[in-house]
Amino acid sequence: MGGDRIRTLEEFVKVHGVLLAASGVPESLHGQLFHKLSTETFDGGDFFEIEPCEEGRQRRLLLTSDFMPKDSHVFLSDHAWTFRLSDARKQLEQVPGLVERMASLMCVDIDSAGGASDVNVAKFNAVEFVETEIRNAKDKGDDTVRWLELEDLHMDDALLLSLDLPSKFPNLLALSLCGNKLENVETVTQEIVKFKHLKALWLNNNPILLKNDDHMADTIFQGCQSLEIYNSCFTCNFGEWALGFCGGIYDKDNPGFFHETDHPLRGVTLLDLSNRSIHNLINKAFSPAEMPSLSHLNLRGNRLEQNPVGELLELLKGFSCLNALEVDIPGPLGESALEILESFPNLSLLNGVNASKILESGNHVIDSMLQPRLPEWTSEETLADRVVNAMWLYLMNYRLADEEKIDETSVWYMFELYCFIIGASSC
Repeated sequence: MGGDRIRTLEEFVKVHGVLLAASGVPESLHGQLFHKLSTETFDGGDFFEIEPCEEGRQRRLLLTSDFMPKDSHVFLSDHAWTFRLSDARKQLEQVPGLVERMASLMCVDIDSAGGASDVNVAKFNAVEFVETEIRNAKDKGDDTVRWLELEDLHMDDALLLSLDLPSKFPNLLALSLCGNKLENVETVTQEIVKFKHLKALWLNNNPILLKNDDHMADTIFQGCQSLEIYNSCFTCNFGEWALGFCGGIYDKDNPGFFHETDHPLRGVTLLDLSNRSIHNLINKAFSPAEMPSLSHLNLRGNRLEQNPVGELLELLKGFSCLNALEVDIPGPLGESALEILESFPNLSLLNGVNASKILESGNHVIDSMLQPRLPEWTSEETLADRVVNAMWLYLMNYRLADEEKIDETSVWYMFELYCFIIGASSC
């Protein structure tokens, strides 16, 4: 606001009346807003505080004031960072303290970013971990390990080979190598295909996945034909083990067995299959006969493009206990929430919303359960890389224009408090 040109509240409202109306600022707060803009008063900290949540991956704004009537206050949010897109990385790398400040605001992990690891320490940790798993299995009276998690151990290709995991764990069902430094496709593939009973493999957050891994995936699938989960996605071979994993039956404490038992899914009531890259849902394991008690099913984030809508509807109608369903709308079950409810009259909840409310309101699209997608990074990425990857969750932009340059380059910015608060409304 140009303070040298706008000196009174009347002038302020006259010049910015359209913007005030569009932003929804109540008329009763125009005077308070004018005063805070004129005096550059940023007093949000007197009423709110920022608290980390979701294990430090997000932040939320908490009201610390005892009471705040509706439409009683307006707060200013200053820019924590303003830049042109072409200058973003240069600013992060050259402006002292900027990348650390932005990393803190965005909940980006600073401690593990861009640091070289000690190879000897990594080897010691991995070897010790493997020996501990073998020892724990023997202590339990079981001479076979079926679930192994070697995560975030800074393990490279040479260390993976030296561990000789297929010989030590020939009956392994689930193997997680997430967050290591594996990068040679041939080396990793040759080692993985030695596991003949493997049901699940996680290579997430390894440099190897930054390459084109189609050939690697095909080779692994051919060598491990029992594999049902690959990098958190279902393979075309998924069956009772993958469904049992998503249904809470199989985990590290109960990894299952090499051969399927009779009706292991009978007790499953809640099944979360969201974001599993499922193309074809129709198979022997996913059936009302195998899961007669299923009451809550989440299919969000799966294309299911190999299944005609009619076949999917018929399959799901067979689950007589199903009363809560989550699915993309529009999506594989149809274009409208109303049409889906017509096909499933026994549903109580659709995408977390009461079915009767959907029918009353006539809403066609219901997406109340959508969650934000959080960025992921590897240990090799610098702090600047992590900030650039995470910043899109927080940024907004505008264009500078004058009479000669109507379409100037966009200016991007990030708020200090991420939002503009009126009264007791929340972010």
